[in-house]
Amino acid sequence: MASLLVLALFCTVLPLILASTSEPVRGPKEFKVGNYVGWRQPYVNETELYNQWAANRRFRVGDSLRFEYKNDSVLVVDKWGYYHCNTSNPISVSNDGNTVINLVTPGPIYFISGDPDHCKNGQRLVVEVMTLHPISQSPPSIASPPQPYWAVSPAPSPQSSSGVSVSVTLVSVLMALSVNVVTLVLGAP
Repeated sequence: MASLLVLALFCTVLPLILASTSEPVRGPKEFKVGNYVGWRQPYVNETELYNQWAANRRFRVGDSLRFEYKNDSVLVVDKWGYYHCNTSNPISVSNDGNTVINLVTPGPIYFISGDPDHCKNGQRLVVEVMTLHPISQSPPSIASPPQPYWAVSPAPSPQSSSGVSVSVTLVSVLMALSVNVVTLVLGAP
């Protein structure tokens, strides 16, 4: 009887543990850059302020960044512009004091202050934007010969839209296995 109680407890608790350890699916999130300090020139001893801020967060496609500032600007630049604090060829410029940047593509995005001295003193930020859903890591396929531009592409292979279906499948299999174990323990035909 005690083994049946342990088995029932196992069948109840295991799915809950599995469900709680998977990463939750969340909707778009808005991040205030720099939290309470906002977007400003860092002090001498905090030149890594913004990159340390970004390192503690996960940015996904669909999220947004809110820059709050006074007497300054936010420039989206390429990698070279970021590392050289070059303001001469920005991708975009905002100077309204309350800028929201929507993260629409995965990969790194580079931001600097419109004041080159502020940038050189650490008022710059790079964020790594992750895809909304994980991409399966499959081995490289054999290359196919080039096709003419008018050729019809094959349909993309089906991919799971999220880890939720994997979790649901795993829980379902574990529940079925548990029922079989209970049936064997109780000696039912």
